[in-house]
Amino acid sequence: MHKKIKVPAASCFFKQFEMKSSKREFLKQISLSLLGFQIPFIANTNNLTFDNTDKELKLSLAQWSLHNAFQLGALDPVLFAEISKKDFDIHAVEYVSSLYSGKGNNENFWIKMKDRSDELPVQNLLIMVDDEGHLGDGDNKLRKKAVENHYKWIHAAKIMGCHSIRVNAFGSTVPSIFKASLIDGLTQLTTYAAKEDINILIENHGLLSSDAQLITSIIKEINLPNLGTLPDFGNWCLSAEWGSTQDGSCLEIYDPYLGLETMLPYAKGVSAKAYDFHPNGEHRNFDYKKMLLLLKDQNFNGHIGIEYEGVKLSEADGIRATKKHLEDVWRKIWIS
Repeated sequence: MHKKIKVPAASCFFKQFEMKSSKREFLKQISLSLLGFQIPFIANTNNLTFDNTDKELKLSLAQWSLHNAFQLGALDPVLFAEISKKDFDIHAVEYVSSLYSGKGNNENFWIKMKDRSDELPVQNLLIMVDDEGHLGDGDNKLRKKAVENHYKWIHAAKIMGCHSIRVNAFGSTVPSIFKASLIDGLTQLTTYAAKEDINILIENHGLLSSDAQLITSIIKEINLPNLGTLPDFGNWCLSAEWGSTQDGSCLEIYDPYLGLETMLPYAKGVSAKAYDFHPNGEHRNFDYKKMLLLLKDQNFNGHIGIEYEGVKLSEADGIRATKKHLEDVWRKIWIS
């Protein structure tokens, strides 16, 4: 997942509409555009099974894929599970904490959210937690505060029936200080989460968190069963926070295939980041076949979360294009 980004002024997201009606009608039009337009190569299947292997493709939808629509008010984040199932035929979801500002400690809110997802039904997998402080902060007090700031999301995840929260491994830029501080912060948080049967997952999200060898060495040293990873296909920029490699501006990139391979033994989920596609539907920025072959080789059988972050397609069309590409590549891998 990437930090909040502005919608480009030239984006087709806005060009289809003119401000002739009320703001409410304008946002309604945006919502319909996001969710109603079908591109030609859309498949309607979700959890594919192939007779020759009986290997299932388990897809989930990362809420960040629709963050512009949620942040602009065109879509209601409370309805995310319903949107995922009814508009994209995806029956498992990954929530983003920043879209529920002020709701972290509201148990009644999360109980109602769980009831909504159960009625559909849609499986709640995890909450991606951002902006709660640095778990690898070199300052003991700030690090402790960051740990405690995550507690409410552990409780929310427990109510929602999630298996994990995803955290950011940010802190000192000095590797030795970072490692020692993160070991302390993660040990505190993971120990607390174990009481609620919740996993703590580290995503490669830029800077030292995208150094897969360093992160896995920390996981090994802590050696707690509910500490793992949520490797992202695209966030391997070592020189910038949040790790995006979308626009080619990253100065130092960790090898994405080596990074995924290194983090997979500890993975309890995977984020299929997508930026842009060729006309034939294949992803431009990195090779999905190589990524999925790594999952196959390591017998990964968890959910693959669709996380579209591009700007050339609308958010809805980007989700559909990513879903279709994953299904096509998965099928080729398992029948080859």
